[in-house]
This record gives sequence, structure tokens and C-alpha cells, in this order.
Amino acid sequence: MITANDGRPMLEGMTVIDLTSVVFGPYATQILSDYGADVIKIEGPGGDAYRHGAKPAKTSGMGPGFIALNRGKKSLVLDLKNTEDAEILRGLLSTADVFVHNVREAAIARLGFDYDAIKAINPNIIYVHCVGFGSGGPYAGLQAYDDVIQAATGTTSLLPRADGNNRPRYLPSLIADKVAGLHAAYATLAAITHRLRTGKGQHVEVPMFEAFASFMLKEHLDAKTFDPPNGDAAYARQVDPDRQPMMTQDGWISIVPYTLPQFPKVVALLGDPELAGEERFKTPQGIIAAAPELYQRMAALTPTKPTAEWLTILREHNIPCMAVTDLNDVIDDPHLRETGFFQASDHPSEGALYQMRDPNSFSDWEAGPLGNAPRLGEHDSEFGKG
Repeated sequence: MITANDGRPMLEGMTVIDLTSVVFGPYATQILSDYGADVIKIEGPGGDAYRHGAKPAKTSGMGPGFIALNRGKKSLVLDLKNTEDAEILRGLLSTADVFVHNVREAAIARLGFDYDAIKAINPNIIYVHCVGFGSGGPYAGLQAYDDVIQAATGTTSLLPRADGNNRPRYLPSLIADKVAGLHAAYATLAAITHRLRTGKGQHVEVPMFEAFASFMLKEHLDAKTFDPPNGDAAYARQVDPDRQPMMTQDGWISIVPYTLPQFPKVVALLGDPELAGEERFKTPQGIIAAAPELYQRMAALTPTKPTAEWLTILREHNIPCMAVTDLNDVIDDPHLRETGFFQASDHPSEGALYQMRDPNSFSDWEAGPLGNAPRLGEHDSEFGKG
């Protein structure tokens, strides 16, 4: 939890009822929890499916992904087809500030928890519906998972553009889910701000398809921005097959000559000043035309020295660069360690583990201890259940 200098969390007093599962919704509510909201996670008798998304340390249903997305929340198990359990939820919603759910519209209406039903008992509630596709289009009501959203937004066509393998492929990350979760968090905070100004709650719809399309197409709509288009979609710099990590004597390095004059400069620093000094590189047009050649020459030169030596040389000349780090080694990154990004925790059932703090910092707020992800139904008794 993040605490203020006065000892109070930023969202203290804000109650969030969280009827979401997997990644999209839980990521949004975890952010609210980090900032001090009291988040009550409503789970069906089987629990959030993502509890079993990866191998736990000790306890079934306490997988690492679930722990990362649900810290600081309370778990209440309710079967909403059961009248008594439905009444418990209705009672919580009657006084809650925010209700976040990812149940499809027809199903939530059958259960009696659609916006009109909840607004009738709590007119000021902020009702956040995390959906796959916006309600105004032909895909409304369809199921959506990260893979299908990557497919629908053209994301699966990016790697083929970069490497020439024509098979569409997913980016190996739940990136659409996470991006949509961030959109849901900021939309909720915007609605909270609106209510502080006006006193009014509202219905907020956060569609994963539209959220991720917006995210991916900021650069990749590219020439399709114009009517008529002046070329194809996809930001050329990002799908350039030569703009990739380069092998060094002992590993790999990422080098980003971001401004045009840096291209020949990097080639010279890597050991070929003769090529870098050619007359054709005196103009921007010449550099642009030769970009593939320059990238290829860089990749041919970097194996001559170890990564650390290249980093020293390039940074002395203000060339953006970083060593390529294996996923297993990120937890040992010295910068992340020094900034306290990874925090050692002691979970009541899972024991010692690492959590990632909220990445933001505030001049008038200090980070306190992070909360723990709840065991299934851990807080049932607090709500008169069980």
C-alpha cells in the first residue's frame, strides 16, 4: 500500500467491489488497491481461474501471476446464483464507491447486477464494465482473450513484417489484457475525479479491443492516418528487420542511433570511420537511403568487443544503448534493485517472495509495505459468510 506523509493512503475511504478475473480487470483493481482503495475481490466457489495460471510455491490457487495482480485485496467467495450470496453482494454495492466487473452484459443482467439495477440502490456508484468489444459494434458480447485481441488489431502481423516469416504470431505477453487494465484504472480514476466535482456516479465501459487498437495504432496506423493513405500501415522503424539486438563478443546489445547523424557516428565508434565518413552520409536523405546498410555494418562490427566495453564507448558519446538481458536475470538488475522496484515480502501461506512496487513516485507520498494476495475466501468471515 502507498501511504501519504500524513499516514493516510491516497484512495483511503474508497471501496471497490471487484468482480473480475484473470488479468484485465484484476490489473486495474490492483492499481487502485496499491493507492489505498479497499478492494473486495468477489470470487465464485472455484475462485479466479488465474489462481491456477502457473505453478504455486506451496498452496494450490496461489500462482505467481495471481499474486502479482491481486495484492492488498480481500477475497470473498459468493455464488451469485444463490439468493443469500447475491444479497451479500447487493449489500456491499449499496455503499460501495466503485463496482468493476467483466461479466458479459446478458449474464450480469440475469444475475440482477446490471447498471440500472445497481444504480437504483446506489445512484452515486461508479460502475466499470470491462468488456471485450464496445457495445456499439457487431462484435459486442463476443468473448475476448488476449490472443483474439492481438489477432483482431493486426498485432499478429507485426513480427512477419520484421522477420519475413509470413506466419502471423502473437507477441509473447498478455499485452492486450494489461494495456486494457491500465485503461480501466485511469478511466476509473477519471470517473472518481468527475464525481468529486459533480457528485454524480456513472457507467464506464472499457473495451479491450478498442483500448488495444488505440494503443497499437498510435504509431502503426501510420500512412493509413491520411485519406487517401500515402502508404501502408506499420511504423517502418519498428518493423525494420535490421533494427534488432546485435551480437557482441560475449552476449548481445541494443544500440539505438535515434537521430540521423548518429547512424554514421555509431558506425565510426564501432570501428569503421571510413564508411561513416563517406560523402553520401552528409545529408539526411543519404542516411535514410542507407539505413539497412548501416544497421548491417553495425551488426558486423559489434562482435569484436564485449558488451561492457561497447556500453562504455557508446555512452561516452551519448548513444542510447543497453545490454540485452535474459528474462531470468531482470530480477537482479542493479537499477531496479537500487530503486526498490523489487520488494522482498513474506506471504502468510507462500513464504518469501518478491513483489513489484507501483512504478510511479510522488513528491508528497511515500511507499509503504505492499499488501498480500488473498487466499480463496480468506475474508469470508468479515462479511458474514461461511
